[in-house]
Amino acid sequence: MFRLFSKKSEKDKLYEQYQKLLKESHSLSTTNRKQSDQKAYEAEEIMKRLEQLT
Repeated sequence: MFRLFSKKSEKDKLYEQYQKLLKESHSLSTTNRKQSDQKAYEAEEIMKRLEQLT
């Protein structure tokens, strides 16, 4: 119930990083396609690591 003092698991950290990279990729897609593709690639690599943890 209270997660105030508990540490985040590795899975939670990776998922947050995945969400952040997807958001950055989406915002960059209108201005810089190359950087957008790089962020999307990094997000996919993190998703692969998440799938391995499951």
